[in-house]
Amino acid sequence: MAVAATLHCLTGCAIGEMLGLVIGTAVGLSTGWTITISVSLAFFFGYLLSTLPLLKSGLALGAAFSLVLAADTVSIATMEVVDNAVMALIPGAMDAGLVNPVFWVGMMIAFTAAFVAAYPVNRYLLQRGKGHALTHEFHGAAAATTGARRYLPSFATSTLVAVLVAFLLGGLLVSVAAELGDGEGGSAPGHAAPAAAWSSGR
Repeated sequence: MAVAATLHCLTGCAIGEMLGLVIGTAVGLSTGWTITISVSLAFFFGYLLSTLPLLKSGLALGAAFSLVLAADTVSIATMEVVDNAVMALIPGAMDAGLVNPVFWVGMMIAFTAAFVAAYPVNRYLLQRGKGHALTHEFHGAAAATTGARRYLPSFATSTLVAVLVAFLLGGLLVSVAAELGDGEGGSAPGHAAPAAAWSSGR
């Protein structure tokens, strides 16, 4: 349960993190602003993915969101502190640009570190009936939902993890191909400059 809870939080955080980092890197924002956007979006998507199943089970929006706040906040906060600290500490990761392998490898390392840090936190909370234990009884409960609630999306954690891994590997492969393409094109030693210029909006 602790592994599943951590992966569930990680996927929501990762969606927000990647979106924030992509936005910040693409428009050339400073590291501080990029991290601010990433953290905000990570909390948004982390809460969203946990709230949808509760709404589908029949809980009202206010009750579902209150439950998610109590269940996920500590886990998401732990991931965000570790995730962003690792990205900031990896030389060049925040400023690498979207077509630089350093950016994607840095994200992989940061997400792995976030999982390792959040797992014992979630395990501790579950053992005390807190964290994801608060929402577990509602998971899979297809209560007599009617109307629009019946059509709310419900994403399996395994599916989200698979999509996340595929996206990271895809980004890495594209960036490696771009680097190799630049090299074969006869660019000077600073062949990463076009990528950096593009990512900063120039």
